Amino acid sequence: MTSSSTFSADCTKCSRIVSHLAYQKKRFSTYYCKPVPAFGDSDARLLIVGLAPGLHGANATGRPFTGDYAGVLLYQMLFQFGFATQPVSTSNNDTLQLKNCRITNAVKCLPPANKPTAEEVKNCNSYLYNELCQLNSESVVLALGKIAHDAVLTAFGLSRRKYPFTHGGRYKLNSCLYLLDSYHCSRYNVQTKRLTQEQFQAVFEEVVSILNRN
Repeated sequence: MTSSSTFSADCTKCSRIVSHLAYQKKRFSTYYCKPVPAFGDSDARLLIVGLAPGLHGANATGRPFTGDYAGVLLYQMLFQFGFATQPVSTSNNDTLQLKNCRITNAVKCLPPANKPTAEEVKNCNSYLYNELCQLNSESVVLALGKIAHDAVLTAFGLSRRKYPFTHGGRYKLNSCLYLLDSYHCSRYNVQTKRLTQEQFQAVFEEVVSILNRN
């Protein structure tokens, strides 16, 4: 099991990413270009775990899934199911608020080509573990994609073989925590219809069903 560590926007554990962020800051001087903190209700029973900030999304705005295509379908669903106060997230200072929901990433910084190394995922895992430990009992973790799914398992020292990633997968990790899986709501997955609105809606219906039962 990963040891707990409090998130820091000054983290410099990953030299490759630190250099990449410095390069992007020179290209886009107004961009955030730092480790992106979690966003949402600190007392939430739903924690959504994505992959990493997008170049023109969270890396620019400083808020997960905000400012690029990856957040379009996600925030629509959060609003539809009562977890968000509005269906569109455009900047970190808009009026959107999350209710009983919190969003984070397995990797807190923008990696080159949006592909973190295994070591970079590992370096961030203690931050994710800390966020998981703060969840209330009978909570749900929604992993968007295999990297997020595997990062959650790593945080708890659980076997990937025993808990394989599959879209629509559902696991009870311990006596009070459920893990649900979905394909990532990236532009590629949505536009190729690997992830349809109906499929994503079904995942959120399952999230609500579990939360309402407990």
